[in-house]
Amino acid sequence: MDEKTVDTNALAEMADKKPESAASFAWFVAKLAIVVLIFRSFIFAPFSIPSESMLPTLWNGDYLLAAKWPYGISSHSLPLGLDLFDGRVLANQPEAGDVVIFKHPVDGSEYIKRTIGLPGDMVEMRDGQLVLNGTAIPKQRVDDFIIPVSPNTDCAWGAMEEAAANGGKQCRYARFRETLPNGTSYDVLDFGQVPADNYGPIIVPEGRMFVMGDNRDNSQDSRFPATAGHGVGLVPQDNLVGRATVLMWSTDGGAEWLLPWTWFSAARWSRIGDGL
Repeated sequence: MDEKTVDTNALAEMADKKPESAASFAWFVAKLAIVVLIFRSFIFAPFSIPSESMLPTLWNGDYLLAAKWPYGISSHSLPLGLDLFDGRVLANQPEAGDVVIFKHPVDGSEYIKRTIGLPGDMVEMRDGQLVLNGTAIPKQRVDDFIIPVSPNTDCAWGAMEEAAANGGKQCRYARFRETLPNGTSYDVLDFGQVPADNYGPIIVPEGRMFVMGDNRDNSQDSRFPATAGHGVGLVPQDNLVGRATVLMWSTDGGAEWLLPWTWFSAARWSRIGDGL
């Protein structure tokens, strides 16, 4: 066999392999997309905190993972807004105290709040005191909550702005700890007397849930009628997306894309990895 014949055969083999390699790569990408879709649909999905309605638990600039499986799967929990079926598959009800992510009943945007009342529960607010099924929920004064002022954090009207030890400024809020009948405890902020401090009583109907923000005087939650961009009313459980589980990143908003070192200096390292 001469050299010309060898070269011709080699070229023929290379030509045969190119389409095979392209097809293999395309199949790899397809499989990867399927794995990502399954992961985001049924296991975990990322979620960012865009406001201060859940202070002191969640800060503006936090990024967390939401577990998809605890409450079952619905069209609301599927990525890209895929409307494949009605209701929830393998449906489970959240527990009181769970931090849940759900779709707004009117505009479909994602909200995050704490579950307070479940079907059959009677929920009431009396002068800022949460009352569940006729019993006042224990509310204990604890140490003030302090958060640094940053590009994504300003002091709300209920805070006292003061100098921080590092020369910057910080916000100081009155903090309280509530404990639900099932033993779940969490911290809330209270700015003082506001109209929403008196509400109800109302009984949560079947298939719904009563949710509240931990930042009680700065949260559009179930105390307000469901209106696009504002209150959420009594949220249908079919609108559940998932349960907040762990913080995977947190930033004070001071990072700039063109200055890579600020990606690290703006990180709130002490919050990363915290469970919820």
